[in-house]
Amino acid sequence: TYKIEVPERLTVSHEALVKTGLADRCIAVPVREATDADILLVHSEEYLEAVKTTPYMTLEELMEFTLQHGDVYFHPNIYHCAKLAAGATLQLVDSVMTGKVRNGMALVRPPGHHSMRSAANGFCVFNNVAIAARYAKQKYGIKRVLIVDWDVHHGQGVQYCFEDDPSVLYFSWHRYEHQKFWPQLRDSDYDSVGKEKGAGFNINVPWNKVGMKNSDYLSVFCHVLLPIAYEFSPDLVLVCAGFDSAIGDPEGEMRASPDIFAHLTHLLMNLAGGKLCAVLEGGYNLTSLHQSVCQTVQTLLGDPAPRPANLDGPCTSALESLHCVRAAHKQYWSCLKHAGITRTLFFLTELPTSDVSTKCIKLAEEEEKQKTGEVEKSAEEETWPEPPKRLAPPVSTALVLPEGVACPDGCKRFSSSEDPVIVNKLR
Repeated sequence: TYKIEVPERLTVSHEALVKTGLADRCIAVPVREATDADILLVHSEEYLEAVKTTPYMTLEELMEFTLQHGDVYFHPNIYHCAKLAAGATLQLVDSVMTGKVRNGMALVRPPGHHSMRSAANGFCVFNNVAIAARYAKQKYGIKRVLIVDWDVHHGQGVQYCFEDDPSVLYFSWHRYEHQKFWPQLRDSDYDSVGKEKGAGFNINVPWNKVGMKNSDYLSVFCHVLLPIAYEFSPDLVLVCAGFDSAIGDPEGEMRASPDIFAHLTHLLMNLAGGKLCAVLEGGYNLTSLHQSVCQTVQTLLGDPAPRPANLDGPCTSALESLHCVRAAHKQYWSCLKHAGITRTLFFLTELPTSDVSTKCIKLAEEEEKQKTGEVEKSAEEETWPEPPKRLAPPVSTALVLPEGVACPDGCKRFSSSEDPVIVNKLR
């Protein structure tokens, strides 16, 4: 299990950004370690102190410590790496909030969205995005943060952190399969909408089948997330950018092509005045991972998204989840107040209400399918074409050169008499 969360996840992503020329177009943000105060915004002091001891443990002690937490391998260097992952995320938030950069992506590991207040979980030690949300609210006084988790696993650590907090809207789609897929939580279903004042501010979209495609992802964005996000009107958008939801991933077994992340990113960039911070979470097929990272970064740089192709509409299972989510949240959001009835094939059909759990639907069919040996094509066998080439629009820059400075090669010199309007703007 631990062989999939490997250092190569970062190296292949960075190498792809360099090879495609995208890295040269980005501003590199210096990295720092998260401080104790940063980490304590989300985690308990007891947990932090326990993790601090791991660099000094023997191998036997590390193995024993690892067994106390779910699906996390503790290494003597993991505390240092986890502090850097959280700190890099906070550096990106600082750069975006102060206007030094318009938006950005933090390539970090270990990931964070499964980590809870007092426990590591699912490869995650510190909850990078949850810490960033609390940090941004505290340091910059922002009122509303949107967290979009497009990783294929449910980020229960983020949900539990903010489930009673109406200032943070958390959206997650995740492989669920009627509670059969990890982390196998009842709290991951569509009717977990938040608690107390936070009711309506936790949106779970369960994928109850594998093989979801671009149409399924875009449908949920357009009919669930975006209407609510615009009504919420965030001051900052944080993305738990896990690419195990892309085609070929052994964990997700989904079929969305890497260029779908260009469209998802583009749709989110219209919120919060463009203040968007994407933070790497999962992604375990090294090919679709680096392709998806490049698609995301190129869109953040402002390049037009590629033309969508092969959109054949959402599948029945995705529609079922979509309608259940809208029904569960219609009492909380004006944009969904007419979500109880839909017109399908010229018939008015009542949608399921939120007291019916999708995990009880069609289980008999799935069990029969397993008995007959009918199985989905393995994600490891998937092949897909390279994402379409995206051309960056030409950029023109004008400046006034000091006296005696020669015009650089490739630039055109013009005098104030040729275009006085431009020259006056530059002065």
